[in-house]
Amino acid sequence: MAFYFYILHSKNLNRFYIGHTGDNLDNRLKKHLSNHKGFTSKAKDWEIVYYEFYETKSEAYQRELKVKKMNSKKYIKNLIDSFK
Repeated sequence: MAFYFYILHSKNLNRFYIGHTGDNLDNRLKKHLSNHKGFTSKAKDWEIVYYEFYETKSEAYQRELKVKKMNSKKYIKNLIDSFK
């Protein structure tokens, strides 16, 4: 099974969302775009702008925590720029 650390971006909110999943990444995005409660329900234009593959859920989750701890849009933008 694949595990992912990912970053979403909403142009309407000009915000990033950082997460991890063991699901198919496209299916996870569909869940973020569906009608639900939570942070990502505030916009319907989320797009995957960055992701990394991991062999374990723990590794993906640790990467999510590390990037969140950085608390830096500049760091996130640098990751995204390196991904393009």
